Amino acid sequence: MEHILQQLTRELRRPGNVTIEAPEFFNFGFDVIDYFAREADKTAYIAVDASGEQVREYRFSDLSQASNRFANVLRQIGVVRGDSAIVILPRVPAWYEVMVGCIKAGVVSSPGTTLLTAKDIEYRVNKAQASIAIVGIEQAEKIEQLGDACPGLKHLILVDEQREGWLCYSQACDQAEDTLDSAQVGGPTRSDEMMLAFFTSGTTANPKMVPHVHSYALAHLVTGTFWLDLNESDVHWTLSDTGWAKAAWGVLFAPLACRAATVLYDGGAGFDADIHLRLLSKLRVSTFCAPPTIYRLLAQMDLSQYDLGSIRHSISAGEPLNPEVIRVWRGVTGTTVHDGYGQTETVNIVANVPGMDVRLGSMGKAVPGFDVQIVDDDGKVVDDNEIGHIAVRLTDPPPLGLFAGYFEGPDSRSRDSFRHGWYYTGDTATRDADGYIWFVGRSDDVISSAAYRISPFEVESVLLQHDAVAESAVVAKPDPLRGHIVKACVVLASGHSPSEALVEELMDFVKTTTAPYKYPREIEFRQELPKTISGKIRRVELRQEAEREASSAGKATR
Repeated sequence: MEHILQQLTRELRRPGNVTIEAPEFFNFGFDVIDYFAREADKTAYIAVDASGEQVREYRFSDLSQASNRFANVLRQIGVVRGDSAIVILPRVPAWYEVMVGCIKAGVVSSPGTTLLTAKDIEYRVNKAQASIAIVGIEQAEKIEQLGDACPGLKHLILVDEQREGWLCYSQACDQAEDTLDSAQVGGPTRSDEMMLAFFTSGTTANPKMVPHVHSYALAHLVTGTFWLDLNESDVHWTLSDTGWAKAAWGVLFAPLACRAATVLYDGGAGFDADIHLRLLSKLRVSTFCAPPTIYRLLAQMDLSQYDLGSIRHSISAGEPLNPEVIRVWRGVTGTTVHDGYGQTETVNIVANVPGMDVRLGSMGKAVPGFDVQIVDDDGKVVDDNEIGHIAVRLTDPPPLGLFAGYFEGPDSRSRDSFRHGWYYTGDTATRDADGYIWFVGRSDDVISSAAYRISPFEVESVLLQHDAVAESAVVAKPDPLRGHIVKACVVLASGHSPSEALVEELMDFVKTTTAPYKYPREIEFRQELPKTISGKIRRVELRQEAEREASSAGKATR
């Protein structure tokens, strides 16, 4: 009998419009990890320590047995299907074992970054109604600070440490059985049962809780097949903290479903460009996904010192990437960085896929299985090159991998983003005559100035092309004449200093690179930009600052 992964991969490769549906029952742990462990065992992931020297390969059979042991530990301490767990771990093998073990046991995991504060953890534990915490030593100390603030927490599991009041993960797993079947955890898992929940970055308010069902893991075949272009011979490396949805995309579900070996580097705090470049060579990484910030850092290195010839496909997402950086990377690896788009609420839905002409600055086109359009407030598709909302057409059944609404409680979902037959992503874009989609910004970031609608993303992209600019963020600032003006907050690259001459130079640079009306009429140099713990720029904070400046100072602009 053809396996579900083979069936869906074949369907995805079919020409024309594609509709993929989940089977009635699916569990990533049993139906992917255990299946490959039995039928096609090979390296699942490659764990590397902080020094970059100690490397250990783990096979699918290793992950199968380790996740079985942890699922059995959960059963032994009284955890039942449907319970919720907060998981905060660095990039270590236990993260894989815990995530897959929770999936097998039917425990709803909520991954979190190790950067979370005690207050952040309190909010997430109570919002998710979590009864289990599976963490490292630093997070254990933060949880103990909370006292009685999280009364629902019953089971405390500490990974690779011993501490009074905590169950030692390694000791418990050593004593647990390494076999498990679905009958022991209440029978087969329905595809529409809740599997895990992420928390959004919270650029405007408290993070929203984004639940995903078990078929979400299967839907990442779309991510792996197209944008990441993975196959079983690949060594894939996505740079992501384990607490972000990006890790589900590029570290867990997509690569393992495609049988690619995945790099898990426990680099700790900070970013060491030399170690990363040496590992790309040492591990013979073939597909590499990193945020634009990292590509910019790597491009500043003397790349001729490193053998990057194994890389056949490079991927990025999230913000504009300078054309010069793309050129440098292409010159060394022979690969053009492929942009893509998706959210915590979705899998990859727009991408530049291999074999498609890449238009620098465009996110690409909708991937198979999704009808992504640019629509107005009433759900009408807008004309080419007009700014509108990025929206996913709602079908019956819904597109595989799309969440069903923000979590408000066990039987409650907020569906404010679902209207007129579309899921509104909250982002805006334009679409050109050939169907390529060009990101504009968050829906509330678009700037209306003297009857023009201006994309902050586009202005930021242009500024980043200037050698003096390391980072930029563009927001609207109230103006009595134009309604709003474009204000740019700029972090300068090394070797450049603020000056009025540089302000004039940057303004003129934008004027001559794009339509003149889009240039920033005010530029502020800053040491750093405000960001969320996930690294996203908090434009809402910059916008609020600009509004306060305008109301109190009435500073003249040209």
